[in-house]
Amino acid sequence: MGNGTLRVVFDTNVLLSLFVFADSRFAPLRGEIEAGRWQALTSPSCLAEFRRVLDYPLFDLSMERQDAAYSAYLALVCVVDAAPQEYIILPKCKDKDDQKFLELARDGQADWLVTADKALLKLRRGQRLEPLFRIFTPDEVLTSFQKVGAGETAQS
Repeated sequence: MGNGTLRVVFDTNVLLSLFVFADSRFAPLRGEIEAGRWQALTSPSCLAEFRRVLDYPLFDLSMERQDAAYSAYLALVCVVDAAPQEYIILPKCKDKDDQKFLELARDGQADWLVTADKALLKLRRGQRLEPLFRIFTPDEVLTSFQKVGAGETAQS
């Protein structure tokens, strides 16, 4: 689609759904990236967090599964290495660990930030970020697929 490609930031929990638990109901989101209709964006700090979380004992993932998930994501994502646009002031996220996703969305000129994180979702209030990017839950994005369709992935 070229310049019609949607630029999207996914938080770490959404990435786990897309790249570790690939049978997740959010699989159509990964399909949009693989089809080239969406460009997933990351930064070195977001990538490091994904790598670290893959090793959490809670998930009990073998090193092979961790490497496979990380490599699959790395093959599809664009690492934003742009200078921070600090002149565009962002609201402070209550969870300071989530601030990097806002900064990535701003600096990578994302259209969407897809997250299930309550602290990030709270920042939608007042639509202060809307001129920059919109914040959606994975469920909201999935619902929009069902309503408007998503190119060749639409199932009516």
